[in-house]
Amino acid sequence: MTLPSTPPVRFFLPASFFLMVFGWGGLAFLVLNTLPTVAPRWLFFFLLVLALGGTVLPAVAFLNRRFPSLPPATPVVIVRQATWVGIFGATLACLQMGRVLTPPMVLLLFIGLSLMEFLIRLSERSQYHPPQGGTPPDQAHDHAAHE
Repeated sequence: MTLPSTPPVRFFLPASFFLMVFGWGGLAFLVLNTLPTVAPRWLFFFLLVLALGGTVLPAVAFLNRRFPSLPPATPVVIVRQATWVGIFGATLACLQMGRVLTPPMVLLLFIGLSLMEFLIRLSERSQYHPPQGGTPPDQAHDHAAHE
């Protein structure tokens, strides 16, 4: 029986390319052609999440493939981890715009987001997944006893 593994990095390249082009291109258009009113500011944060998430997606996929975990990281996990990086960057940008960002706050935000991802992965690890491809041994024994 072969164990499932993390998908290769090339699996994520089309999505990464799309997110980077849409995110960085949208940010360039937004910064060059709009005034910083409420709607463009929210669009800035949205595009920043897309741009940063798309940029780090191949790196996150590589790190998950290079340092495997149990259970292996699925595409959903890899995209979620890249999205955390985008959310972290957009949060830092928002705090910097308000001039309230400090180094301890950066560290606390990083620890908080890392802890949330750790707890999500811990929850995934603790769920029971029955073995694939056949009847479990205890059920096969029960079935044989009833015949």
